[in-house]
Amino acid sequence: ISGLILTWLLARGLHLTVMRLRKLAQQIANCKQCIERSASLISQAEHSLKENDHARFLQTAKNITERVSMATASSQVLIPEINLNDTFDTFALDFSREKKLLECLDYLTAPNPPTIREELCTASYDTITVHWTSDDEFSVVSYELQYTIFTGQANVVSLCNSADSWMIVPNIKQNHYTVHGLQSGTKYIFMVKAINQAGSRSSEPGKLKTNSQPFKLDPKSAHRKLKVSHDNLTVERDESSSKKSHTPERFTSQGSYGVAGNVFIDSGRHYWEVVISGSTWYAIGLAYKSAPKHEWIGKNSASWALCRCNNNWVVRHNSKEIPIEPAPHLRRVGILLDYDNGSIAFYDALNSIHLYTFDVAFAQPVCPTFTLWNKCLTIITGLPIPDHLDCTEQLP
Repeated sequence: ISGLILTWLLARGLHLTVMRLRKLAQQIANCKQCIERSASLISQAEHSLKENDHARFLQTAKNITERVSMATASSQVLIPEINLNDTFDTFALDFSREKKLLECLDYLTAPNPPTIREELCTASYDTITVHWTSDDEFSVVSYELQYTIFTGQANVVSLCNSADSWMIVPNIKQNHYTVHGLQSGTKYIFMVKAINQAGSRSSEPGKLKTNSQPFKLDPKSAHRKLKVSHDNLTVERDESSSKKSHTPERFTSQGSYGVAGNVFIDSGRHYWEVVISGSTWYAIGLAYKSAPKHEWIGKNSASWALCRCNNNWVVRHNSKEIPIEPAPHLRRVGILLDYDNGSIAFYDALNSIHLYTFDVAFAQPVCPTFTLWNKCLTIITGLPIPDHLDCTEQLP
């Protein structure tokens, strides 16, 4: 009996030993797999320590952090500090120190999108200065400015997806830039891209427009009975001489009392306004350089005008007159010239009312021209085209 008991004990012990050895073998296999994964991670870490590029180093460190976090949360471990009990059942792991170190790293990410500050932007007739701000400008290496002509609201979406349509100004170090050589009286779309080693992000599109061509009155072109102010913006009739006759000279053989602007326009869109300071006989419009010098504008085929003759308002071209009905006290006339599309439009500028549009196939450059019988006129030029006029669909 004692022999049987001894045999049974030996068998029992051998069985337990075999079971433990199998369990240990499984544990060793798991550890081997962990060591292999740890070796890969260590190799990646050693490689990252040799990285000279700051951005790439931070990106690699970020990847390592993610792998360590995954290892901590899963049953598959990477670099364990192992405490084995007698049954080989558990591993005790502690990555808290490594995780804390990695979390302290300041990862470089693409900068936030800049914001175009339209209220700070300025324009002339051929330049626009764009201003923008960035929430994290210290991480920005440079900015890139993109712009193109605005042709309608649908144009914004399509252009944002088409890099070929944009003019690009790269490597801007400040948060403002002046674009030169733009078309006068034209609306543009602008976008600003903030760039660093991790990537780039673009602002929302901003719409800005150039002003119209500025000009003044040319004193050399003025009739001898007209006086041009020192700033060349106001023309005044010599009232003492006008009292000698009660008939405006549009009806006499002596010609008109006129003055021309100091520019000839052959392209683009332009807008200016004329302030009527009490005058009841005047003509406002445009003329070719070849127009007769001593005729009221609108009496020939080379000029177009809006005229007031006492209480009658007409538009006139080549002596053909068309009556119009502005407000009884028209004080400010707006003129919109679209040379390329062939139109001259007149507006009641104060009340935003369309008065008349000439459709013209221009054959020569045109010059702003003014005829005055009494009181005075003042011009305001270099203006942006008003928003209610700056559209593709013009009033008839």
